[in-house]
Amino acid sequence: MDKIVIIPTYNEKENIEAIIAAVIDLHQNFHVLIIDDGSPDGTANIVRSLIPQYPGQLFLEERKGKLGLGTAYIHGFKWSLQKGYQFIFEMDADFSHNPVDLIRLHQACLDGADVSVGSRYVKGGALKNWPADRIFISKGASLYTRIITWMPIMDPTAGFVCYKRSVLEKINLDTIRFIGYAFQIYMKFTAWKLGFKVTEVPITFTDRKLGASKMSKGIIQEGIFGVLKLRQMSMKSDYIKQVSNP
Repeated sequence: MDKIVIIPTYNEKENIEAIIAAVIDLHQNFHVLIIDDGSPDGTANIVRSLIPQYPGQLFLEERKGKLGLGTAYIHGFKWSLQKGYQFIFEMDADFSHNPVDLIRLHQACLDGADVSVGSRYVKGGALKNWPADRIFISKGASLYTRIITWMPIMDPTAGFVCYKRSVLEKINLDTIRFIGYAFQIYMKFTAWKLGFKVTEVPITFTDRKLGASKMSKGIIQEGIFGVLKLRQMSMKSDYIKQVSNP
């Protein structure tokens, strides 16, 4: 019991049963934690019905209302740390992340990384079935983030990540206020600033086939202004003290 995959959900009834099966059927002892934000389509009910099928491997945490991706992961991080997991993963429910790549992310951490990132923008990484405008926005956001923060990570907004327990124990999760893409940037930036080794693993990111995207103007705006705020925060003399646990 050392690996857990956190999957936040909101209206993912078309994907949830298949993604859970795909992770557990890897037969690599990955456990799955679903954080559901009160999905009106009954996603949580589907997960609950599957728990007897995967005893000790599938877990469900339900929250009341759509509270945001970042807070869902923070909830999942705290839950996973409390349960004693050593490798804690982030992954989307819609198969944009290939579950098979969990094995490669885990291996990267076994080989010395503290954080391994499933990256679209390193050599060997790719995007599949994405329209040109989304590619432009995504690549532009990555370049913008790297210019502002000086962070040496090619895919800072990536949401397919493996953290060693020691990283999440060091970051003060209670001080995080970002909820969208800015949350993903914050986590990588903070891990890097705290001296942890971040490694990018090339993946192919495939656009969802079922369900609706959760992208919104608010999430994009948070990403743009959040990066500037993050840069300002990092320039303060007590930044490291503020973002880390003793």
